[in-house]
Formats: sequence, structure tokens, C-alpha cells
Amino acid sequence: MAKIGDIELGKFPLLLAPMEDVSDPPFRVLCKEQGADVVYTEFISSEGLIRDAAKSIKKLDIYESERPVGIQIFGANLESMLKTVEIVERSKPDFIDINFGCPVKKVVSKGAGAGILKDIDLMVKLTEAMVKHTHLPITVKTRLGWDTDSIRIVEVAERLQDVGCAAIAIHGRTRAQMYKGEADWTLISDVKNNQRMHISVFGNGDVDTPERAIEMRDKYGLDGAMIGRASIGNPWFFKQIKHFMETGEYLPEITIADRVEMAKRHLQMEIDWKESEIVGVMETRRHYTNYFKGIPHFKEYRLKMVTSDVAQDVFDVLDEVQVKFS
Repeated sequence: MAKIGDIELGKFPLLLAPMEDVSDPPFRVLCKEQGADVVYTEFISSEGLIRDAAKSIKKLDIYESERPVGIQIFGANLESMLKTVEIVERSKPDFIDINFGCPVKKVVSKGAGAGILKDIDLMVKLTEAMVKHTHLPITVKTRLGWDTDSIRIVEVAERLQDVGCAAIAIHGRTRAQMYKGEADWTLISDVKNNQRMHISVFGNGDVDTPERAIEMRDKYGLDGAMIGRASIGNPWFFKQIKHFMETGEYLPEITIADRVEMAKRHLQMEIDWKESEIVGVMETRRHYTNYFKGIPHFKEYRLKMVTSDVAQDVFDVLDEVQVKFS
């Protein structure tokens, strides 16, 4: 049974990864409806929260229907991170996740995200201080190491567990790899199979088919799969994995009508959440390619969707798509 603190998640939960500009409340709700067991917010800057930056504050929004949900924060300054915990608690998440894995230069250059992999002692110190500062479970998302010469993930996971980390999600690449090459699940398995480990260990990276999720469970023995890029514009992916796990068969292909309905719901939910038509339209654009992936001769319609700033125009194009391709 996988757990985060006292939260029981089932035998092999599927987790929606925290993704900047993707895993906002509307998308999290859609993924939850389609079988995601746990969802995470976009990563939130501790310094942004302290400065009361509007964009960071907005990311704290949580819908009741998406629980259990973790708010993910990043930073490298102890005092700022502890102040952030107090701010985050007001949103009443089920747990708080620390991002020790983001490889983006603007984050890493401040010693945050994957940048902290250069200073494991600070990584452990920050985690311990946050555990002591809140009643909520503290979890960690990280990478294998800074580069192939500095991989100490078994030791790192042990030390994080020893200071109270409630669960750990590991992306199977180093920071140096960014998102290139293949994720190495063997090293994540080494963490899980360490006899000293008793917290849940979730794998992340390259889970893009139901078979890969099963491989993560059966071959590598991990406690759950965290899914990122494969879910963008495809919230059905969680349901597809679960169906395959239960039956050994694929779900029927998602119909055009279902794709159109999901895209419309997503767009309307974004507009409602952002309280802005143009922002809602722009926030949904990155999903359209995947919502309609594999449909031949679709380029003309996709182009209309991603260039219009008017919601009604996008809804009209979606109606056209349903008539044209059904």
C-alpha cells in the first residue's frame, strides 16, 4: 500500500506530475476524473509567495474535487522556505512537496530545483526544517543527481527519509540530461529496494504507455508512477493505464466527440478559473495538439485554435472539428 504520511493511495497509484503552466486546477480536475490518484500543483516560487506575487498566489488555488493534492514549492533559502510553508498551509493542501529536481537554468542558477543537488547537506537541512515546521506531510521530488559523476540517490533518499520526508518521487535522469536520453529506472529501483527505506518511492520519467507503467510496477518494484508529459492534452491516459492493468486490454480509442467535449470543458474551466477570456484561451493552447493527436489533415484546425484570442472562435473551430472528423 503506497502512502504519503497517513494518506493511503492504493497498491500502485498514478500521480499527475507538477508541470509549470500545465498542472493548474482545471487540468488537475480533468485528470482526477480520468483516474489520477494524486495531483500536484505547478511548482511555486518561495520568494514569489513571500513577495505576494499575484501569479504565485494564484497557483495556491485548490478545488475540493482534486484531493489528495500536494502544493509544490521551490527555493534554496531556509528562512524563505519556512515562511512559505506558513503561507501554503492556509490553502489546506494534503501535503507539501519540495522541488529538488527542476532543471531549468533560471531556477538552478539560484541554487533551487535541481541546483540543490550540488549541495546535498543543504537539501537535507531544508527538508528537515520544513518537516519540523508543519503538521502536513513533506514530500520531495528530485532527480538522480547533478550529473552521472555525482549520483548518490540511494544515500540522498535515505537521508531525506531519516529527517522525516514522507515520500519521494524520483525522475530517472540527471540534471545534466535535462529531458534527453532515456530515464534510468534501475537507479530508482535501487532506492526502493534499499532495506532501510520504508517510505513510498514513486518513479517519474518516460511513462508514456500502459505497458511502461506496468514495467515500473512489476520489473522495478516501485510504489507508483508519476506521469508528466504523456498526460498533456490527454487526461484519459490515467484511465487507459488502469484499464490495461485490470484487463490486459487497451481502452477503445477516444472518439472525436469525447475529445471535442474535453477540449471545450478544459477551455471553459480555464476561463472561469483565470477570470479572463484571453488568458484562459492562451492557457489551453498547449493541450490542443495532443487532444487531437493522430488525426490526419488536422493542421489547419490546430492552427486556428492556437492563433485565436477569442473563446467563441475556438469553440466554433471545435464544433467544425466534430462535424468534419466524426
